[in-house]
Amino acid sequence: MEIKRVQTLAFNQLKELPPQFIRSENERPENTKALEGVNVPIISLSQPHNLLVKNITEAASKWGFFVITDHDISPKLIQSLQGVGNEFFSLPQKEKEAYANDPSSGKFEGYGTKMTKNLEEKVEWLDYYFHLMSPSSKVNYEMWPKSPHSYREVVQEYNKEILRVTSNILELLSEGLELENKTLKSSLGGEEIELEMKINMYPPCPQPELALGVEAHTDMSALTLLVSNDVPGLQVWKEDNWVAVNYLQNALFVHIGDQLEVLSNGRYKSVLHRSLVNKERKRMSWAVFVTPPHEVVVGPLPQLVNDQNPPKFSTKTYAEYRYRKFNKIPQ
Repeated sequence: MEIKRVQTLAFNQLKELPPQFIRSENERPENTKALEGVNVPIISLSQPHNLLVKNITEAASKWGFFVITDHDISPKLIQSLQGVGNEFFSLPQKEKEAYANDPSSGKFEGYGTKMTKNLEEKVEWLDYYFHLMSPSSKVNYEMWPKSPHSYREVVQEYNKEILRVTSNILELLSEGLELENKTLKSSLGGEEIELEMKINMYPPCPQPELALGVEAHTDMSALTLLVSNDVPGLQVWKEDNWVAVNYLQNALFVHIGDQLEVLSNGRYKSVLHRSLVNKERKRMSWAVFVTPPHEVVVGPLPQLVNDQNPPKFSTKTYAEYRYRKFNKIPQ
């Protein structure tokens, strides 16, 4: 079956959105506008340690989301990452299709477009590239783009930097729970913790007020660390309202995911979020999902559970968690 790529549809300069992309009334951006005058937490990693722990803990508890600056990832590396991603999506369609994935057969890595088996379900306005980034022992480099030629070098360097930042954030979040600073990372697999790269490409959309780039969801990861181009679109859910996340050059957008909500027994919140699209310009984002290996068992940490605060979540392997979430089975 030939898959209709969203990028190809956009190149055809559509005047109207195809019906499969038109969201229900209660999902449409035109009917669910974001609050004005509310800003997400922005946290510098260069501030004094005690204040940093306090601010990150508060943001993870109240928002499930924060933006970090002064993370020491060079602007040049971020620009290179964005450059190789842009170059891939600028390739001829035939070259991109050589990397096509097939989630229905369990092949999740590669070039994709979210499809649906249910004709009543709506489709998101994006194409993407997804692959495992770390640890190197599990990475299938055949699933990384061969063009541009610098893709592997750039992404491997970015992987090192994200591993460093991830370890730092998990230590701060552990301290915020009054635990040993290595606790959360150890509970997620330690040095075997996995990083997954997903490059999202949202082409210009003829009727952005009716569509979504990514529908409202929480991430099944422990953390998601994301950079984007300068086209806004990310929104997070806070106190029954959408809040727009403004672009901040070279900043990292940090999402608390489901696994940290479970480990913290609900102290940290997995953030509900969505992505909007733009009529005139393409939006792109580079998301790194920090996940435990499939065999790791995740549940509320014993140190955070007692008679007054019983477990709020069941304990299961990450593989089982993924299966249930992908298939929309109650957890």
